[in-house]
Amino acid sequence: MLYWIYEWWKAAFDAEKAAGVQDWAHTFSFLNLLGYITFRAALGCLLAFVVSVIAGPRVIRRLISLKVGQPIRTAAEVHKLAELHGGKVGTPTMGGVLILGSVLVSVFVCARPLNPFVAVCSCTMAALGLLGFCDDYKKVKQKKSDGVSARTKLFWQLVVALVAACFIYFKKEISGFGATPEELQKGLAGFRLGAEPIGIGQICFPLFKSGIVDLGFLIIPFFAAVIIGCSNAVNLTDGLDGLATGCTITVALAYGILAYLAGHFYMATDYLVIPYNRYVGELAVLLLSLAGAGFGFLWFNCHPAKVFMGDTGSLAIGGALGTAAICVKQELLLVIIGGVFVMEAMSVMLQVGSFKLRKKRIFAMAPIHHHFELRGWHESQVIIRFWIMSIMLALFGLALLKIV
Repeated sequence: MLYWIYEWWKAAFDAEKAAGVQDWAHTFSFLNLLGYITFRAALGCLLAFVVSVIAGPRVIRRLISLKVGQPIRTAAEVHKLAELHGGKVGTPTMGGVLILGSVLVSVFVCARPLNPFVAVCSCTMAALGLLGFCDDYKKVKQKKSDGVSARTKLFWQLVVALVAACFIYFKKEISGFGATPEELQKGLAGFRLGAEPIGIGQICFPLFKSGIVDLGFLIIPFFAAVIIGCSNAVNLTDGLDGLATGCTITVALAYGILAYLAGHFYMATDYLVIPYNRYVGELAVLLLSLAGAGFGFLWFNCHPAKVFMGDTGSLAIGGALGTAAICVKQELLLVIIGGVFVMEAMSVMLQVGSFKLRKKRIFAMAPIHHHFELRGWHESQVIIRFWIMSIMLALFGLALLKIV
């Protein structure tokens, strides 16, 4: 909405300038700020935070009145962990609606909703949020920790991920990475591989200044795997008060920076030599809005939590981050920047694999944050230490952009 105001003002300003007059457009020249992605991204972050903080108490009261308390697994299922988390029984879940609502409001106001990168991330986030809502609702209704079956959930995740992947692959504005002929004809000589066209099917990594491998049509299932994997990884991380929320903020901020850099010709092609697309910079507004919504939600989700995001939030957030990583052509970098999410998911895979093959467990309990709880770490220690790791990994991932 703000960008449409900017375009309306810019048209009036240019008309006044051509006519040699100074009318209202010159008086309101400060509206030029609305054309800058940095300004709208910062405003989006602030707006999402304010919306979350203001709407949070009402949403929590509403969830409590609907009796949507989080079901906690019994002592027979998790043994000692049930004692540690017994006080969480009845804490309202489905708080992810607060994050989703704040982000979507912020995107509509501050971003360009019809931008293809913003649209695909927003729609993927909303669709997976709806799936998570159905899962949470079933858990609450049945008063059990089991919601939608794993097979059903995976099927719908696959449907959403494939739709997003096909849109990214076939949409011309998204699939065209690299400088356009017009940009190269402006006398901008001397640019390295970052200015060269990069096919959407190529997989990139900052240490390699060109595509590592071109998967062609096989990139579609690869994109789907990234979205599904990230969605489930965030879901597995959401087991302690504020853990997933804090890591989400870190990853969203890091990819917001990446999106901004990838959308600016000089920074992307001449200095950093990363895949460039003139439209992807707008994605920074959505990602910073997600970070702002995360800060607002953390206001209520920090230990001891007054509300949980549930699958409504975790599946949606993971889907949005996975899609954003694809959009900026830094899918592999997500393994580093989102290292905490990866560690959580890998701990579950290793635990299950070890038990099935050797009948032995590697960890006291998976995901790994519960392992440290059972080894004597207080919940707050686990959360803050994982936040620290997330920040360090994000900084390391960003540092790789200019290592060679």
